[in-house]
Amino acid sequence: MDRTTEGWVSGFLGVLIFSGSLPATRIAVLDIDPLFLTLARATIAGLLGAALLIGLRQKRPARGDLLPLAIVSLGVVVGFPLLTALALQHITSAQSICFVGLLPLATALFGILRGGERPRAGFWIFSGLGGALVAGFALLQGGSASSTGSLLMIAAIVACSLGYAEGAKLSRRLGGWQVISWALVLSLPLTGGLMLVSLPASWSGIGLPAWLSLAYVSLFSMLIGFVFWYRGLALGGIAGVSQLQLLQPFFGLMLAAALLHETVGWGMVAVNVAVIACVAGAKHFAKPAAAPENGNARDEPGHDAVKA
Repeated sequence: MDRTTEGWVSGFLGVLIFSGSLPATRIAVLDIDPLFLTLARATIAGLLGAALLIGLRQKRPARGDLLPLAIVSLGVVVGFPLLTALALQHITSAQSICFVGLLPLATALFGILRGGERPRAGFWIFSGLGGALVAGFALLQGGSASSTGSLLMIAAIVACSLGYAEGAKLSRRLGGWQVISWALVLSLPLTGGLMLVSLPASWSGIGLPAWLSLAYVSLFSMLIGFVFWYRGLALGGIAGVSQLQLLQPFFGLMLAAALLHETVGWGMVAVNVAVIACVAGAKHFAKPAAAPENGNARDEPGHDAVKA
């Protein structure tokens, strides 16, 4: 298996893990305050990340890596979880999942701005078509969503896509799990301190499903998923692998139907087939026709600095 294919496989596993995030968050916010949920999941994952970094004796990131790590922290550790948790107080899990269809295009744009990637014109055709299919399906599937919830989800998508692109670029030097672990540790003093301040007055109203959901978003959504996702973006390219997120709404909707009994129509099957075709087309056109002559080898997806 070549490194690009390995990147796509790794990215696909990351998408599968992330697909359970919004349904799990929806379950959790039924019993847990969204702010405490955000802080708790980041704190738990941060402690696990710190244990990994210490146990495996990872060297500290360079001073120049601190700003990119801070952007990752603000985007995926704090921004996306908090904004989606707040949004899920106003919209359903199915509606929120449909907004994820905007994430691949936004991530590709930030990949160009931050990662210097230049996919061919065909990539944008397939990427735009895939986003349009997901958006159209969202209108049919999600119904009329709250304007407040919609704006919160759009802000979450912007924060998340920037964090994805910045983290993927950094992963080429530090490694995927190291990037998310350092980002979690960097935010730990803030998230841990605020979590203690926002502790619920009573734990009696929090049921087992909410606790299990908190465990999922802490362990899988905040840590394990990023191990696969950042490695996939770094190896396969930010713009290309990010298109796998077009599949995430459909995996998430199936989970929402199974766990939350939210209605998902059979039209999802037809749209999903079309979206898979768009992902395949985007993958074909993701790389430029010719590599730039003066590219920085350190930031190439296949560079040896990418670690498991």
